[in-house]
Amino acid sequence: MTLTNQNIVITGASSGIGEKVARMVAERGARPILLARSTEKLAEICEQVNERTTVGAFYYQLDVSNVEEVKIVFQKILQEVGHIDILLNNAGFGIFESLQEANFADIEKMFRVNVLGLIACTMEVLPVMINANRGHIINVASQAGKLATPKSSGYAATKHAVLGFTNSLRMELLKTNIFVSAVNPGPIETNFFSIADKSGNYVKNVKRMMLKSDYVAEQIIKLMMNPKRELNLPRWMNMGSTLYNLFPNLAEKLTGSIFDKK
Repeated sequence: MTLTNQNIVITGASSGIGEKVARMVAERGARPILLARSTEKLAEICEQVNERTTVGAFYYQLDVSNVEEVKIVFQKILQEVGHIDILLNNAGFGIFESLQEANFADIEKMFRVNVLGLIACTMEVLPVMINANRGHIINVASQAGKLATPKSSGYAATKHAVLGFTNSLRMELLKTNIFVSAVNPGPIETNFFSIADKSGNYVKNVKRMMLKSDYVAEQIIKLMMNPKRELNLPRWMNMGSTLYNLFPNLAEKLTGSIFDKK
């Protein structure tokens, strides 16, 4: 599948994986439609993309946790840009804390962004895709959605929810030409950890196994061109998740300390 002339909506597009994907799809002839809270950064990215390509990128300010704002922005997109071929639900954040130390407001905010915002965006594009009988919805989850670890109960819960939603939606759309994919990366070298890991302990402990953001973005581009059920990065980490799900009690007894990197 070629990305030429495809309209690709990307949430959380002002930095990290979202920004990388936006630049890469433009190079392949697709029009990125950038969504994030920071209009200054979005405007800069959009200007650079339009200077280097002829795709005509757009950007809109959006806080995905605001459901009413999601409705308004997606209505504008459909009016001004037209159809949406691919939705990349990339916006999200995490805070790594044990539950007894966590602030409930932070957990609630993670659910509003990571889960409810993702669902709200999906609900806005779904009628259009169903009417056209084509499209691709890509939800960025995490290996944390398969394998929970200490000091991430709130974050892991949101990513488990994303995977449950994604898998159910995929089955609902089996008789259509709409693809639904989950992206489950391990730790990536982005600014995600400036919020998630304020102590710096986790980054220090897993630095050797962290994924490069360019690599993850490239793999997401390949997923857009060749849709499949899941993209798991790195593969060896997904094998660990699979083994854990098969033998959870044994895995927790034997490898509990290995999972405790935060």
